[in-house]
This record gives sequence, C-alpha cells and structure tokens, in this order.
Amino acid sequence: MSSAQPYERTLRQRTLPQVGDSGQQLLAGASVAVVGAGGLGSPVIQYLAAAGIGTLHVIDDDHVELSNLNRQTLHGVDTLGAPKTDGAVAAAARLSPETTVVPHAVRLTDANARELLGSADVIIDGSDSFQTRFVVHRAALALGLPVVFGALFQWNAQVTVFWSVPPAGSGLAPVVLTDVFPDNAATHASPGCAEAGVLGAVVGITGSFLALETIKLILGTGRPLVGRMLLVDGLAGTTAEIPLAGPPVPSTRAPSTPAAPAATAPAPGPIAPEDTPPQALWIDVRRPEESAERPGPGGAVLLPLDRVLRLDRGPDAPLPPDHPLAGLARDRPLLPFCAAGPRSATAARHLAGLGWPVAGYLDGGLPGAFRA
Repeated sequence: MSSAQPYERTLRQRTLPQVGDSGQQLLAGASVAVVGAGGLGSPVIQYLAAAGIGTLHVIDDDHVELSNLNRQTLHGVDTLGAPKTDGAVAAAARLSPETTVVPHAVRLTDANARELLGSADVIIDGSDSFQTRFVVHRAALALGLPVVFGALFQWNAQVTVFWSVPPAGSGLAPVVLTDVFPDNAATHASPGCAEAGVLGAVVGITGSFLALETIKLILGTGRPLVGRMLLVDGLAGTTAEIPLAGPPVPSTRAPSTPAAPAATAPAPGPIAPEDTPPQALWIDVRRPEESAERPGPGGAVLLPLDRVLRLDRGPDAPLPPDHPLAGLARDRPLLPFCAAGPRSATAARHLAGLGWPVAGYLDGGLPGAFRA
C-alpha cells in the first residue's frame, strides 16, 4: 500500500478537530490489547483497525462455532473450526494493512496476563466470563492500565472504563472492577450469553462503544466513562448512565470542546482583515495540505486546530522546544485564521481560556482576506 492510501483512508476522521494529523499519529503509535475475538471483539477489532490503530494484541483460545455467527461478525460459515484469532488478523488486513495484529491463541491466566497485556496502552475486556474478567482486573491493577469493559445480558449491555490510576490532574476518580462486582461466588455464577441468550445487534452496539472509548483514551479527548457506567436497553431503545464513584467530574485531558475563557478575560471576537493589529502573530489553524495549497500571510505560524486543542498550558508554562508557540514573546497577541472562520473562532476561545493573549480571530477566514 502506498503512503498516500492510509492518509486518504483516514481523511474523514482526521478532519475532526479532536483528531487531525497529530491525533492520527497517536492512533498509529498506540497498542491495544483485546481480550476476546468473539461478539464484542468483532466490532472492536474492525473499528480500531479502520481507525488506524498501530498494534492490536488479540487474545482468544477459542475456535469458531456455528452458534457464534449471530453476533461474531469477524467469522463466517467458511471459517468454522478455525481459531478466532485468524478472523481478527484477516479482518484487520482487509481494512488497514498498516495495522499489526498479534494473535495470541491462548487462554488468558494470571500466569501469562502481565506478559500478554503489558505492552498495551489500553486493555479492552470483551470476555464473557467473570473468571477472565478478574484475571484482566488483577493484571490491570499491577500494570496501572485502563480497562474498557463491556458486559452483555440478553437485550441489555453495560459499558464503562476501569482505571486504578487515572492521570494526575484529570479530575477522574479511580474505579476498578471489584468496586462494582465483588470477586465472590455470586458474581461468578452470573449467566453468560450461552445460558441467557443475546441479540447480535446489541453486541454490535456495545462493541462500538468499547472502540469509541478506546479511541478517546488514546487521543486524550472527550469525557471517558471512568466513574460512570453506560446502560443500554435494546428492547426499550434507550441508554442511561449510573455513577460508580460519586458525581462524575469532567476530564481536563485535552478536552474535546474548547475550554471556556477565563472569567476575567473577554471572549475573543472576530476581526476584519483591515483591522488586524500590526504586531499580531498570525496562527494558521488549517490542515497542512490546505496551507500548502493556499498559503497565508508571510510569517504565519502553522498550528493546526487539532494541535491547538491538545495544548493544555498557558504562556507561562514551558513548552517543548519544537512547539510552534515555544519562545514567543508573551505579550504578542495571537490571531488565528482558517479557511472560513469557525475553526479559528474555536482556536481563539481555547487559547484565550488557557491565558494566551489573543487579539481575536480573522472574520470570514482566509478567502476574504487574501485574494488570489
């Protein structure tokens, strides 16, 4: 596959300001351990591969049976009897040849869990027994890794994220499996899909949520389901959530929406091209290919919106030396611009909320200011 093909394949998600090129690099560099290549693992593996995750460790010692096929869409009648990990490898290869799938056709145990899970950034627990879930739990505690958890029962599902050591300053309280499900005989006696039954579409919805939570954790964006459990009722067509560790606290890790401006600073507004302050530093928040196709004013700093939204510190905090804003005069006002205006307005609000001096944003975007 040529280098242009992965770029084009992920274009629609890279267009999202929370992803962009920098977020796509995070996804490509990430390693995810998926426990189970069955019902939940099917959408998880396919959507993570399609998103461009760099490495997937898939752990499952089972083989494909006919009764799996109402929900395990990685597999088919042509692969009956084959290892389920084979289906994971084949599906990822169809969707994303640059994704490496490492199959582990073994049963996860306390003896091998740390070795199998230790290289991951995120663990996804798509298993269907509490015996395996508690193995994942103990390993995650030892490794300090987040566990994206899903459980199914007939028409219903539960989704959450367990994490014993959320990042300092994230505002997230630690919650682990045993805070919700005690490791006792009653929990282990809970019926699985084989005993209670399950509808395939409910499994697909739930697995998609697991993939979504994993991508959010890797990108450091949005509000992860830590301290909250999402409840899906397929029969009623509803979702709800319950708190697991007190009132949910919004994350401060690279928020998915711009931080609100400080109360003492006015919200930056639009500036007409003819009114731009002469000392302002132009900040080009467009994607690199847009800037190459239609350059902005001389001296403009290229800082795509996805990188702006990943900025989590003000002008008085140190930045990496290669950051476009490193070493700037702290009193020089910033003037974001884009192609039409909305992205630069978002960037201006975010930068102002972090305490950066912001003159405003270019009203109407670049086309109105610089005519070819």
